[in-house]
Amino acid sequence: MKAIIQRVSKASVSVDGEVISSIGNGLCVLVGIKRDDGAADMKYIVRKILNTKIFDDDKGKKWGASVADNKYEILCISQFTLYHVLKGNKLDFHRAMPAQESEPFYMNFLAELRKDYVPELVKDAD
Repeated sequence: MKAIIQRVSKASVSVDGEVISSIGNGLCVLVGIKRDDGAADMKYIVRKILNTKIFDDDKGKKWGASVADNKYEILCISQFTLYHVLKGNKLDFHRAMPAQESEPFYMNFLAELRKDYVPELVKDAD
């Protein structure tokens, strides 16, 4: 698994001009799942998302607090393109988990993240 974590003051996902999910202060996380990812990979990424010190703490120390410390929101977006390979000028996604497998895996990832955090603070782009 890969997770690209971005600290945001607000983030949203729109489809055809309609906002389908949004957050205030927190993290926007692009989540990539590769073919052989399993439960251990999922738990590792969840732990990193929740515990990476990316925010100022309550004393103003830079990089002193995590999303969990501050009780901020998390917006997750499934992003199979994180597992691309360039073949000449073409993109190849053979390393990414196929859609029929990745959808339940991603839903389990969200459930794990919600279980380890505050469920209503974890948003999904679907």
